[in-house]
Amino acid sequence: MTVRVKDILNSLNTEAPFDLAEPWDNVGLLIGNPEQEVTAILTGLDPTNTLIDEAIAKGVNTVVTHHPVIFKPLSTINTGDPAGRLLEKALSNHISIIGCHTNFDSATEGVSDVLAASLGLENITPLLPGPDATSSKTGLGRIGTFPSPVTPTIFIAAVLKALDIKSVQVAGNLPENIQTVAVCGGSGSDLAQKAMDTGADVYLSAEIKHSTAIWANENNFCIIDGTHYATEKPAITLLVNILRKAGAKKSWNINITQTETERHPFVLIDNIKF
Repeated sequence: MTVRVKDILNSLNTEAPFDLAEPWDNVGLLIGNPEQEVTAILTGLDPTNTLIDEAIAKGVNTVVTHHPVIFKPLSTINTGDPAGRLLEKALSNHISIIGCHTNFDSATEGVSDVLAASLGLENITPLLPGPDATSSKTGLGRIGTFPSPVTPTIFIAAVLKALDIKSVQVAGNLPENIQTVAVCGGSGSDLAQKAMDTGADVYLSAEIKHSTAIWANENNFCIIDGTHYATEKPAITLLVNILRKAGAKKSWNINITQTETERHPFVLIDNIKF
């Protein structure tokens, strides 16, 4: 069957309804024509020139990213800078770009669900339930428990494995026994107080503010900053699986893949002599 961009949008809206997005967010079809036929789909965390180049090289005309390619209103489009060049490249190659951002954060089986499950947590529920929480499990962040308490050594090992990174920053002391853990993929500094009030032993998120780290130390609460990229990257695999499942159900004969070129924007430099 012929698959159009609007079919991809409808499937995403079923799994991660766009109306779950925060009021300040920008989600859905951000570049492109909903009636355009889809040749293939490429997913990634960030809409970058590298990602669009990958799409062009692979003959892909539909890109789905977690972070929106257009976030704030544009007053100008300067094709001499990277942001303008990306838009020019996408438009000239007829590449549609869909953003699936905070709606995917809040959706049932969304970004933070993947993070919580990758740690081995059970009984996972929203940390900050959405307005329709009485009938679903939507909302920001997640909180869950281990079947039995684990030591800091075991917990940190699980965190590093889940995030596929070599180190994390920790504010406050890790408890001797860790059982209840709150998580929020991406920027979750504002949910730290909620995590503590909800009874978490530890809170794992990213982009933790300096003031929040000081607060954690003062309140004897442990916060771990796992970086924005690492706490959200596992969810891109889920995005691929959601689209493939929809494709199998609806007989889409298109290739749906995850980017092979995306990398963590930060690298660790330790004791290097220049």
